[in-house]
Amino acid sequence: MKLVALVLVPLLGGLLAWPLGRRRTEWARIAAVLALGVDLALALSLLGPAGPGGWLATFELPWIPSLGIGLRLGLDGLSLVLVLLTLLVGLLAVFASWSEIRERVGFFHFNLCWVLAGILGVFLALDLVLFYFLWELMLVPMVFLIALWGHERKTYAAIKFFLYTQASGLLMLLAILGLGLAHQRAAGSWSFAYGDLLGVSLEPTLALWLMLGFFAAFAVKLPVVVLHTWLPDAHSQAPTAGSMVLAALLLKTGAYGLLRFAIPLFPDASVRFAPVAMVLGAIGVIYGAVLAFAQTDLKRLVAYTSVSHLGFVLLGIYAWTSFSLTGTVLQMVAHGLSTGALFVLAGALYERTHTRDLERLRGLAPVVPRMGAAALFFALASLGLPGLGNFVAEFLVLVGAWEVRPIPTTIAALGLVAATLYSLRFFQRAFHGPAAEAELADLRPRELTVLGAMGVALLWLGLAPQPLFEVVAPALDVLLRTAGGTP
Repeated sequence: MKLVALVLVPLLGGLLAWPLGRRRTEWARIAAVLALGVDLALALSLLGPAGPGGWLATFELPWIPSLGIGLRLGLDGLSLVLVLLTLLVGLLAVFASWSEIRERVGFFHFNLCWVLAGILGVFLALDLVLFYFLWELMLVPMVFLIALWGHERKTYAAIKFFLYTQASGLLMLLAILGLGLAHQRAAGSWSFAYGDLLGVSLEPTLALWLMLGFFAAFAVKLPVVVLHTWLPDAHSQAPTAGSMVLAALLLKTGAYGLLRFAIPLFPDASVRFAPVAMVLGAIGVIYGAVLAFAQTDLKRLVAYTSVSHLGFVLLGIYAWTSFSLTGTVLQMVAHGLSTGALFVLAGALYERTHTRDLERLRGLAPVVPRMGAAALFFALASLGLPGLGNFVAEFLVLVGAWEVRPIPTTIAALGLVAATLYSLRFFQRAFHGPAAEAELADLRPRELTVLGAMGVALLWLGLAPQPLFEVVAPALDVLLRTAGGTP
């Protein structure tokens, strides 16, 4: 029942925060913090040795037995790492938006808690119908976060995000139904259980089309180049907490979907598609870096860095080796922390200066030295400085992918140079030059706590990542055995 509680506690916390916010705004924030704090403690209590199949815990309850649909949840090392990331970033997002959100505070925290509950459910679901339901649960609260508390073009960004996500999600729903029908024809009974569908025999052409249905949904969320255009708009218009959740968590649901569902359910089709996916990943690394370098809007710059960094994730997933998958998981966590921190800084700057234009943010280092130091640290993390988690992750991805496809891997490696250019350009434009004339408040203790937690986590991942590797190794070994791969 702990797995059920992981999803229910944020739902209940959101339901509590909404009415409390009408009485006193601080109560809504406290309710969200307590709900996510309890959930984080609950998730940590599930740490332990993996059982059969690599699972740490499972739960199953019939839902619609005649169609083989059940409330099936499972937690392995891969899920656990992403659940902990979700709850940590969720807590930090509440603190980061403490003074930013002043209107409809209760409803804001309701939506924030519910989108986090949907994300947690996606990382736990082992029934494909339940997975789709939770996938859609993430959508509506996120649209509200952008549309109600965003910036100038918030309605446009929210509608664009909704259309991209909804259209690709419908393709995944069709693929889920097709896979369930294939199981019914082969076994004589309906089932949408992950374990049952892993072994379904499919005609190669059908398998490819069904796999592409899953890939479309996950590629939009990741996002993959060509399907990424919603991301800069959503990031630039979302409030700070919304940008943190988008960058650190929602994008990771796309990567998780590829790891858990798209490749294991369709291993042969995925092998045929892998060269295309790895080329798209390499293109994404370079394309995102070039576009990031060209931006003058700070939040759009950080958004395009996500396209670049998650190109490494796509490359590592479809290389499907032990090294590349380990690096992929680490990259998901490190990117969530470093990019989430950059959005906290962008929000703090906007709150003080009312602009995101890098041309107007020159010379801030002498005025806000603590913010300048934090910006330099996370810019270095983004470019992959040795000693921080991003470097270890990208190194492992490149080593693992080189064994499979040297040319796309070489192209992606050039992204490390491009990352240096856009990261240092951001810091030079915003914090160097003639000192700003305005007097601005430096980072407050609450903001320092948020950024400090992310910075310490990145240092730990860069200097001592072995505990994380040990947690995810059993789950990754099972995935490699299920779909085939290089140990």
